[in-house]
Amino acid sequence: MSVGTVPPTGEAQQDTPRAGSGCASGGSAPARTDVRILTRAELALHGVRMEAPVRRPEGAGPSDDGHFVMGSGSADGANAALPTNPDSPYTVRDGRVWLGEEDTGLTLRTVRRPKFYDLTTADGVRYEQIARLHGADVLATTVVQTCIRYAEPDRCRFCTIEESLRSGATVAAKTPAQLAEVAEAAVRLDGVKQMVMTTGTTTGPDRGARGLARAVRAVLAAVPGLPIQVQCEPPGDLSWIRELHDAGATAIGIHAEALDDEVRRRWMPGKSTVPMAGYEAAWDEAVRVFGPNRVSTYLLVGLGEDPDELIAGAGRLIDRGVYPFVVPFRPMRGTLAARDGIGAPDPELLRYVTERVALKLRSAGMSGADQKAGCAACGACSVLRTAGG
Repeated sequence: MSVGTVPPTGEAQQDTPRAGSGCASGGSAPARTDVRILTRAELALHGVRMEAPVRRPEGAGPSDDGHFVMGSGSADGANAALPTNPDSPYTVRDGRVWLGEEDTGLTLRTVRRPKFYDLTTADGVRYEQIARLHGADVLATTVVQTCIRYAEPDRCRFCTIEESLRSGATVAAKTPAQLAEVAEAAVRLDGVKQMVMTTGTTTGPDRGARGLARAVRAVLAAVPGLPIQVQCEPPGDLSWIRELHDAGATAIGIHAEALDDEVRRRWMPGKSTVPMAGYEAAWDEAVRVFGPNRVSTYLLVGLGEDPDELIAGAGRLIDRGVYPFVVPFRPMRGTLAARDGIGAPDPELLRYVTERVALKLRSAGMSGADQKAGCAACGACSVLRTAGG
C-alpha cells in the first residue's frame, strides 16, 4: 500500500460521513467513519480557536499546544493537548466544541494556570522553568535540556529541546533538590497526580538515566508515592533500566518514534545510529523489570511510514508488553521540519492508524491509563484514549 493511502475499514462504525476527510494522497474516505474519533483527530491536528493559560511552546516533546480538559456527553476529565489556532474551523461556545453551526457533542475547558508557577527557588529560578503542568494533573520536566544529537546533521527533525533553553523558558539542568521542591508544591497546591521526567541524551553509557535516577529518588523523598515515568534512549548499559526501577520509577518510556529504518535515518539521523535491535533489547529488559504495560514508546504518524506497516509494528510492540503511544506529527515552531515546510498528516490517516492500534490494545487488555504515570497515562497528545486504547 502506498504511503498515506488509507484503505476502507472493515469494522462497524457510525453511519455519518465527514465531508472532506479524504486522506492526503487523494484516496477516498471510508464510507462509514467514526465521527467522534475523526473529530478528535481533526482537533489534534487543526486545533481550536481558543486561547489557553497553560501552554508548552517548545521542548523535547511533539506538541506546541494549549492544555485542555475534554469531555463527551456526561464524561469529563480527559486531558487534551490541542493547538490554539485562530484559523481552526473549530470554536468553543458555552463550553462546547462547534464545527461551524454543528455541535460536535464534545465539551472543552482550559486548564487553569497552576499556583506553583508563581513561586521561585531561593536562588531565583521560577518553578515554571524547572517543571511544567501538562493537562490538568501531570507535572513534566526535562531534567537535562541539552542533547548530544541536537546539532545538525544529527538532530531529530521534530525536536526543539534546546529552543526552550535559548528562549529562557527553562534552565539547562534541573537539580534533584529543585525538582523535589517543585513537585512537592505542585502536588500540595495544584493536585498533581503523576510526573514525567525526560532528558536529552548525554555522552555516557547511561544516556541520561543516571540523572533521572537521582531526580526520581529526590522527588519521592519529598512526595512519597507519586507515580513517575522516566524517559530516555536505550542505555548502552541495560543495567540502568533496573537502576531506574529501583530508584522508584513507576513506568518507563523508551521512544523510537518510527520503526522503519529508512524513516528513522531521514528523521532522526543521530538517534537512528542506535539500531532497532538496541531498542528491542531495551524494551524487553524494561518489560522484564517494570512489567508488561509499564513500558511505552512514541510512534509518530505522518513521518512517511507505511500506515499498515506501522500498525503491524505496533502490534508486535503490544505482543512484547510495550504500549505504542500513537501521536500525530505536527511541525512545531523551531523544528527542522517546520523550517523545511513539512506539514502535518491528514486527520483521516491519523484516525485510520489510531483506530487499528487501539483495537490491538483492547484485544491485548492494555490501557494507557493502567500505566499510572507517563504520556500514555495522561493521553493528552494522542487520540488513542478516544478510540478506546
